[in-house]
Amino acid sequence: MPPSTMLAWQYTNTKGGLLANLHLNTVSLPDPKPTQHLVQVLHAALNPVDYKLAEVAFISRFAIPKPATPGIDFVGRMVAPAAGSNLKPGQMVFGFANPSPLAAGALREYAVVETAGVVAAPEGVEARALAAAAVGASTAYQSIVPYVKPGDHVLINGGSGGVGVYSIQVAKAAGCEVTAICSTSNVELCRSLGADHVIDYRKQDVLETLKEGGQQFAHVVDNVGSQWDLVWRSHEYTKPGASIAYLGVAPTFDFAWNLLKVHAWPSALGGARRKFANLSVVPVNSELEQLGAWMKDGRIKPVFDSVWPMDKVPEAFRKLKTGRAKGKVVIDVASDSKSPE
Repeated sequence: MPPSTMLAWQYTNTKGGLLANLHLNTVSLPDPKPTQHLVQVLHAALNPVDYKLAEVAFISRFAIPKPATPGIDFVGRMVAPAAGSNLKPGQMVFGFANPSPLAAGALREYAVVETAGVVAAPEGVEARALAAAAVGASTAYQSIVPYVKPGDHVLINGGSGGVGVYSIQVAKAAGCEVTAICSTSNVELCRSLGADHVIDYRKQDVLETLKEGGQQFAHVVDNVGSQWDLVWRSHEYTKPGASIAYLGVAPTFDFAWNLLKVHAWPSALGGARRKFANLSVVPVNSELEQLGAWMKDGRIKPVFDSVWPMDKVPEAFRKLKTGRAKGKVVIDVASDSKSPE
């Protein structure tokens, strides 16, 4: 039997930023609907969307019910499956704590989760690895697999971040040649993940280097989201018919203006000349199962930036917000570990 209370990180507003308002509270266990699972959370992983949307005043005030708990990625133990589910009590599961990124609720000891986005954990894969997989690996899958065929050359901008480390591996698992863009300190990491070519943006002019190779890329994944020249001049380094999956989202006027231009500005007048998709991840159980199978056979592995105990969540968010995390920032929700690794 689970306890009647649990620990949960919560906030009731985000004035002054999320971290100024996060508190570790003792609260009652949630009560799932018949269509929902109740799980014990063992590990969770942080994503930029956990704080970016919460810190947009309009969204925080009107779209996020309070008190709210952040965190999407989780791995845990099934306590009470939803009605009609094939999952069993005690079974290890992983996925999305909630399909919505708005305060999804993984940073608590027990969580109510939807059936969409939660699957059985593959045997033999470390729990922490699965905790770090849902958002990053699913985003990589959805931004690459539908757009490519074996043998295509894929460009990945931002190859060392929480999504980028999966983007390289998913593209390789799909049979593609991969060029990754990253900083000097991450070149060897990208190569170790399978990148065939690496462009160091600190030492090379990225656009000039891409142009030197001619129109070679069939698909582009932009995990950075602020370098719009890669979009406007994509015809100079991609093949006709190539596509761009743009994953960076920023609640700024510049982002909104460029997004409007890319959809509305005619290519004949300088607009984008390649197919453009601004993607947001959607939980798909069959994709999670495929990603779990790739993790089991070693084609995909997580990259951990750091692992933090449950009582150090604000410090973990501070590390994530630097923008310099190499891979995933993970929280041991049900662990006695005392310091980041």
